[in-house]
Amino acid sequence: MLDKMKQLYQLQKKAKEIQKELKDTEIEARSSNGEVTVVYNGEQKLVDIAIAESMLAEDKKKELEQLIIRVCAEASSKAQALAAEKSKDVMKEMGVNIPGM
Repeated sequence: MLDKMKQLYQLQKKAKEIQKELKDTEIEARSSNGEVTVVYNGEQKLVDIAIAESMLAEDKKKELEQLIIRVCAEASSKAQALAAEKSKDVMKEMGVNIPGM
C-alpha cells in the first residue's frame, strides 16, 4: 500500500512538472505570407498575436479574419499535440493505455 502511495505521489509530481513545462512552452504559427503570427503556450492559451501593418487596411478585413482563424487553429493543434505527447509519458508510467494517446 505504501509503495502505491509513493508511486502515486511521484506521478502527481511529474504531472505538475509537465504542466509547468507546457505553460512555459511557446508554440508559434504564422500565415504562409508571414502577415499574421500567433503564439500559443502548451496549455493551448493564446499568448501573442502579431499582424503586419499592411493587413490593417479596411479592404483586407476579410482576408485578415481568415488568416487569424487559420493560424490560430494551426497553433492550437500544435499545442494539443504537444500536450498529448507529454501526457502520454505520464499515462504510460501509470500503466494506463488510452487508445489514440
